[in-house]
Amino acid sequence: MLEKDRISYFYDGDVGNVYFGPNHPMKPHRLCMTHHLVLSYGLHKKMEIYRPHKAYPIELAQFHSADYVEFLHRITPDTQHLYASELTRYNLGEDCPVFDNLFEFCQIYAGGTLDAARRLNHKTCDIAINWAGGLHHAKKCEASGFCYINDLVLGILELLKYHARVLYIDIDVHHGDGVEEAFYFTDRVMTVSFHKYGDLFFPGTGDIKDIGEREGKYYAINIPLKDGIDDASFTRLFKTIIAKVVETYLPGAIVLQCGADSLARDRLGCFNLSIEGHAECVKFVKKFNIPLLVTGGGGYTKENVARCWAVETGVLLDTELPNEIPNNEYIEYFAPDYTLKVPNLNMDNLNSKTYLSSIKVQVMESLRSIQHAPGVQMQEVPPDFYIPDFDEDELDPDERVDQHTQDKQIHRDDEYYEGDNDNDHDDGTR
Repeated sequence: MLEKDRISYFYDGDVGNVYFGPNHPMKPHRLCMTHHLVLSYGLHKKMEIYRPHKAYPIELAQFHSADYVEFLHRITPDTQHLYASELTRYNLGEDCPVFDNLFEFCQIYAGGTLDAARRLNHKTCDIAINWAGGLHHAKKCEASGFCYINDLVLGILELLKYHARVLYIDIDVHHGDGVEEAFYFTDRVMTVSFHKYGDLFFPGTGDIKDIGEREGKYYAINIPLKDGIDDASFTRLFKTIIAKVVETYLPGAIVLQCGADSLARDRLGCFNLSIEGHAECVKFVKKFNIPLLVTGGGGYTKENVARCWAVETGVLLDTELPNEIPNNEYIEYFAPDYTLKVPNLNMDNLNSKTYLSSIKVQVMESLRSIQHAPGVQMQEVPPDFYIPDFDEDELDPDERVDQHTQDKQIHRDDEYYEGDNDNDHDDGTR
């Protein structure tokens, strides 16, 4: 009998209470809906659930510029009128508005991805899930595409302390530009992004010709797709490319960004994937049995996002979910049929077999170029992250850091809970 994967799942109910503003497509409330589906299907009983620590500003500054982090910390909706030039410089505004509790929101979702990476590093789990993470557009010094802090880059930097090579895979409908840009010049991270490209679709990057530079040449892989790609085309291409990538690159850990805006019927997307097709990619990556960090990402038809990530939580737990959604606090969102499956649209697939075949050929050519490259040498492992000095007496007991870390790593075993009580959805504690 094969031993089951040990799965850590990170969730803080506060993350779903954030409001980007009227008419803004990003609805963090989708995370509460996802979590309640996870609970109603009983999936929480098969994994360890943790509330993440709130990432310290100094942790966020491991990738982002300190002045940008400080500005996010300081700005509020009431004071933003005083900072017109800074708002422009840091690209805050219509797409990336300033809203109440913005910085805390960033701290929670980034903290979840950092904690997930640390648990993988310390081999206390095999798979770590943070559906609140996956905000792949944020840059070193600016917000972009509804993303403020790039938790994925922070998580990958954490994994690089223990692994010579990390593979990043992105199935969001938008190009994973922030992550690619962060690691464009290194061979220690390979980025692979499947996304819509062309027609001025955001963010406008991710051409197949963009393959990395200097030491990173051939270590960025872009799969630019057209409207209407369906399950069969997408999963065939995905499996072919990812199998070859893993065989060639031999990553020590994988980060998988599962943006659900690549589903059919997404408010901002233009692909035609069913939830089963999307989840098939997750199932395929899991089979490699490589330490795996799974995050959310885009997804703007929120009931379908919740369906998708609940199904994918099931996939990671080797648990098939019944199609009929059990009663839960958000059941009315899943009307009128109250089922998990979402049918594809009747739309044209503009990706011809010839086009997809040409992409595959070009990607395989790139991978052949690195097969004979020297392997990455593992440098000395940097120390685990140090927490800034603080006065123990001033700390809120719920925010304390446990003692088991001589190396002062943040490791919130004290926040373990089994969140199966429907009355505890606000903060997930018992």
